[in-house]
Amino acid sequence: GDVAQVAAAAGRANAQLPGGASAQKMPNLDVKVLRYMSSDEFRVLTACEMGMKNHEVVPSALIESISGLKRGGAYKLIRLLAKNKLVAHSSKPYDGYRLTSKGYDYLALKTLCKRGSLSAIGIQVGVGKESDIFTAVTPEGEEVALKLHKLGRTFRTLKNNRDYTRPGQSFNWLYMSRLSALKEYAFMSALHAKGLPVPTPIDVNRHCVVMSLAHGFQLNSVQRLLHPAAVFSSLMELICTLASYGLIHCDFNEFNLLIDDEEKVTLIDFPQMISTSHPNAAFYFDRDVECVRAFFRRRFGFEATQVPQLDVDTSNLHELDVALAASGWGASQQREFEAVGEELAMGAADGGEAAGQEDEGEEGSEGEEDEE
Repeated sequence: GDVAQVAAAAGRANAQLPGGASAQKMPNLDVKVLRYMSSDEFRVLTACEMGMKNHEVVPSALIESISGLKRGGAYKLIRLLAKNKLVAHSSKPYDGYRLTSKGYDYLALKTLCKRGSLSAIGIQVGVGKESDIFTAVTPEGEEVALKLHKLGRTFRTLKNNRDYTRPGQSFNWLYMSRLSALKEYAFMSALHAKGLPVPTPIDVNRHCVVMSLAHGFQLNSVQRLLHPAAVFSSLMELICTLASYGLIHCDFNEFNLLIDDEEKVTLIDFPQMISTSHPNAAFYFDRDVECVRAFFRRRFGFEATQVPQLDVDTSNLHELDVALAASGWGASQQREFEAVGEELAMGAADGGEAAGQEDEGEEGSEGEEDEE
């Protein structure tokens, strides 16, 4: 769970994206340069992103070629981008540049701004091992939430490991973050369409998801409930409803739930969902149930006498596969997500070091061209 006390922390936006007022530096998302970047700078930045489809380090000449700028024009802009830490210079295995995490942020924010999904970034309201949450504002003045997936934060990307690259694609943490964001957006869209208590999905680009601002407090921060039995029952019903649609949450706990003043619950994070057809579905279902049961016993002194069972208390609707595919997440994306995740995790276990921060010089991109 990455969001805590969202409603209490939400404030008016104070960092404008292109076309707005002056920007202000904030933790982990410094957008003050973004507003002043030229279209040619973004062409070069996008060219670097596209070049990383086939290169861990993109030669300057290739960046110039992809950007389409006149000879010499791209080189000056590359150096400017490097100065602002949007790309990082590398001399190994040859001279060239890599897209950084900050550069990836800028490409996504620029696209979301051009689409009319965002106009300003506000305060940071959540930080986790794998994401950052900020408030944001749409051009219509609506306050929304912006989630930036940051997979690999707890691992340092392995240097000089060619096994990370397959033909036509650089498999790295930024690409994994993009898949994670796409997965969240697809699941959120499908669940929201079925009326489940999740934020309203608004837009997704690269590793960024824009959604409605969920009001409430993280359940873990709540010390007392007026109606613990009713809240527990609603959570069990939610677990069963998910299962009826063919999904097991696998991480259903007090950190992934918001509760408002009326004790209504919102599910805010679901990165590990699996199908009820999974061989261990019953185990994960029971684990989700027991996790909530143990928390209510420990925190609120409420002991549930009856709890649901997967084969007994859930129907067999299985209607979400089509909705997920329509939102951009099908079986092939899930297999890719699992394969890349296993590959990166194994690589980090073999030679990577735990790291509290991302290595700006060792980032990559899936090479998605900025949308017009």
